[in-house]
Amino acid sequence: MSRRIGDPVSSESRGVVVLPGAGSFGGEFQPLLRGLGPSAWLARYPGRLGRDFGRGAGSFEEVVRACVAQVHRRRPERPVLVGHSFGAYVAHSVAVALEAAGTEVSTLVVVGADAPELVEVPESATRDRSGTAAYLDAVDPGLVSGESSAEWREVVLDTALHDLRLLRDFAPPREAKVRCPVLAVRGEADPLTSDAGLDRWAATTRGGFRRRVLAGGHSDLLGSPGFASLVDEVRAAAPADAPAR
Repeated sequence: MSRRIGDPVSSESRGVVVLPGAGSFGGEFQPLLRGLGPSAWLARYPGRLGRDFGRGAGSFEEVVRACVAQVHRRRPERPVLVGHSFGAYVAHSVAVALEAAGTEVSTLVVVGADAPELVEVPESATRDRSGTAAYLDAVDPGLVSGESSAEWREVVLDTALHDLRLLRDFAPPREAKVRCPVLAVRGEADPLTSDAGLDRWAATTRGGFRRRVLAGGHSDLLGSPGFASLVDEVRAAAPADAPAR
């Protein structure tokens, strides 16, 4: 049954769009996606899966455009955007683009990422595969080395190398503030973020800001019950009606 104008939007039907980090194919989000149900889905970056595997985006902006197009095709009711690390910056840019096009975003949840103006990607991390491996091992010890096969490890490293190169060229939208609330989350042991760095996200929104610190490091908190409960709480607490502009 279609929703009539003026009918309330239930928290269960509100879409949750998940935008993964550099080199990620979304496996770390599977516990969250299973818990949230079919209204939650993983955004697909160019080159990640399917017939065009291997043809990555030529720019950070191309990644954003691809994700915006996916949201428009699915037409979720005031979605919650959840972005991790590289995906946090994609999610912010997607939120800016969606709101500019008239699509209301319920909440932007950014995880494992300091505010956009603080983005720094070491040149060594984008030089070659070994540099990327060293960078990822420093951020997420064991994340890449724990891959089940050498072939898949190389796929992940090549994908992360490509993403990090895009992020090095990323220019945060100037004077672009989202209307939706922003929730910034970090793991207490995350070496890439700080409380002060998360607090700088407050300047990116006119809709209110909160910071939460959870147990864990850069990525392992994504599969925790605490993180799943937090996202479900955000989805349930979001108002059914769009805020006044």
